[in-house]
Amino acid sequence: MYIKIKNVTRIYRKGTTAIRAVDNINLDIEQGDLAVLWGVSGSGKTTLLNLIGGLDSPTSGEITVDELNLSSLDSDSLALYRRNKIGFILQFFHTIPTLTVLENIILPLATTNLPSYKKREKAIYAINQVGLEKRINHLPSELSGGEEQRVAIARALINNPQLIIADEPTSDLDTKTGQKIIDILEQLNKQGHTVILATHDHRIAERTNYQLTVEDGKIIDEIRK
Repeated sequence: MYIKIKNVTRIYRKGTTAIRAVDNINLDIEQGDLAVLWGVSGSGKTTLLNLIGGLDSPTSGEITVDELNLSSLDSDSLALYRRNKIGFILQFFHTIPTLTVLENIILPLATTNLPSYKKREKAIYAINQVGLEKRINHLPSELSGGEEQRVAIARALINNPQLIIADEPTSDLDTKTGQKIIDILEQLNKQGHTVILATHDHRIAERTNYQLTVEDGKIIDEIRK
């Protein structure tokens, strides 16, 4: 998956004030990148991820994903883009407390026409990828924070997405557990998934091959290893 971001700006209005959450960004993310948006809270990282993920639209500029211009897509086409190409991992786990690990991971397939046994096969494969085989029938309340985040990662993998977008995936975890989550993302990247993650932790940023420092909606520095 190749992502080209050209002159992208996202402006929000607060009364008469215009807030440039993303300010004229130009960026190329290549197939197989493990890229990080690094910066403090409020720097524009999440807004940029939302734009790439088709959750928001730029005020100006273009985002092209494998020659597909996101700005040209209607809401139904954007929904298909998100479902078929992207796995989202968010800061908060968003697990459903009354569902087991397996049921939580199957959830994104609820509206598909796949037979039940295929849904289960895909979910179990994702569970194996994140090492939760022994927790398959547990409820979220019976999991540690790191295990619950692994549920979120497995859920993001259920459709075998080309791109994984992770927004502060370790911010609510202790350092050791956070490093284990990054280990999983690194392994997924080696398996062929392009990964873009946002973090304010420089130790995580240093483990990626493409580091982008974001400040006041701009990319002020980039390092490609």
